Parts: sequence; structure tokens; C-alpha cells
Amino acid sequence: MNYALEDEGMHYEGQCIRPPSEAYSILLQVTLGCSHNKCTFCGTYKDKRFTIKDDNTILSDILFAAKYMKRQDKVFLMDGDALIIPQKRLVWILDRIREHLPWVKRVGAYANTKGIKMKSPEDLRVLREKGLGILFLGVETGDDQTRKKINKGSTAAQCIEMGRKVIDAGIKLSVTVLLGIAGKERSMVHAKATGELLSAMDPNYIGALTVMLIPGTPLWEEYQRGEFELPDEMGILKELREMIYHTHLTQGLFFSNHASNYLPVKARLPRGKQEALDQIDAALNGRIQLRQEWMRGL
Repeated sequence: MNYALEDEGMHYEGQCIRPPSEAYSILLQVTLGCSHNKCTFCGTYKDKRFTIKDDNTILSDILFAAKYMKRQDKVFLMDGDALIIPQKRLVWILDRIREHLPWVKRVGAYANTKGIKMKSPEDLRVLREKGLGILFLGVETGDDQTRKKINKGSTAAQCIEMGRKVIDAGIKLSVTVLLGIAGKERSMVHAKATGELLSAMDPNYIGALTVMLIPGTPLWEEYQRGEFELPDEMGILKELREMIYHTHLTQGLFFSNHASNYLPVKARLPRGKQEALDQIDAALNGRIQLRQEWMRGL
């Protein structure tokens, strides 16, 4: 194995994203792009063809981290869905992380329903034992009509099944939902159905984001043609309230502190549900100021 790449630094290609909670993690780019890459609202990986990076480059980045990133105790595997890497190779990556970064306490990655489906329950348990501690899954909506329209590639029932599969393997699950994704017309249907999906899945963490229309995406083109109308600020708040109202968790954290949102909410469910609903009601009644438009972003 040639380790000559090690001192060239980390080999990042294109736009790199990670969850807000992974801000201080070692970012290890093991794939390029997203294997699905068909969601109508997402423009993140349109400039990349999905590939798995070669072992030599991945190991070089791990060795670089071993030299220069000793204060960071988490690793996040980029890009869009590292879980889709074949089991043998993914185990190899986790073993190299454990070998060269022994201080790392947790490895995380994005996942999608396709990648989770390709792993058996035993595969997931092995990955957990090798250090994979959390997966981030884009749920977006529990409304099957909206899921089909935005080209998620799976049904709500399949999404629930794959989420439960992760949790049953002992891996923490953090999911994202998208306020506004169903448009103005199906806003409340989407909110209720999403709350019901979340209740059935019962993840550890739920992060609500508000849709930001990105030029060049199919959703943007729908908007330009007048075929998609986003709810206004009050409509988004009502959608958030409806979603939380219908979300019943055994013990999970629901938050909307992402920069795209008008109102940051953080609630430990179930005990913090009423406080969150009261906070949203206060915002709807004008007693809490919303984040101004110029402050919002992805």
C-alpha cells in the first residue's frame, strides 16, 4: 500500500456537507455524491457522479487525521450515503479508523433507505461494534403523495421499516424532516402524516428544516412555472405545530434550530411537547419574533 498521499492533506472533492451536530468531527470523504441523487429539492450533489473513493486515498486521509486532528473525537463519513459502501469495504474503513484514530469515540454517516436495505441486521450490528454510532436519514415527509412527487424513491412504510432496522441494531438514528416540502396545498396533510411516521419510527433525534428553493433543481423549476407554492411564515409555523402535535416519541429530541427555520424550537419528547406547542402559539400570536428572511440559509 502506498501512503505517499498522506502529507498532501485531506482529499476533499466538490461541495461537502455534514449535519450540524458533526461540526467538530473529522470529515472523512469516503464516497463522492449520492447514490440516489434524484430528490427534486436537492442540488447538493448535482456536480458529482456517485463513486466510492479508493482505499489508498481513504487511508491517506485517515493517516493525515492521525497526525493533525488528535483533538477531534468523532468522525463523519461523507458524502451522501456512505452506508451503501459494500460491507467488507466499510468494515475495512472502520477498522482503519479504530487502528489509527484510537481516541475517536463515534463514527457517523448519512444513510438512505436503499443503503439500509442492503445491510442485514447482522451487518448493522457488526458496523455498530466497529464504531458506527449514529446514522442520519433524510425522512422529509410521511405523506406518500409528496414522497412520490419529490422522488424520494421509497414509501413512508419502507422508510419506517428501515429506520426501525437501524435502531434495532443499536445504532442511534437522527432524521430530518422538511417543512414546506408539500407546498401550500398539502401542508397540513404532510405535517400530520410526518408526525405519524416519526411516531412509528421513534428515532433518537428529529431535525426540522424549512425548504429553501435552490435554482437549477426540479422543485425550483416547478416554483418558477407556478406549480409549487411555499407556505408563508405563518403557514410554516402551523405546519411545524401540527407535526409536533402528531409526533409521539418514547424519548427523543425534536429541534428546529437549523438556519433555514423561522423559529428555533428544541423539545425533549414527550415531556417537552406542550412547552414547544406553547412556544409556537406565542410566535403565531406575534409574541415571539421570527428569524428574519436575510438571516435564513442552508
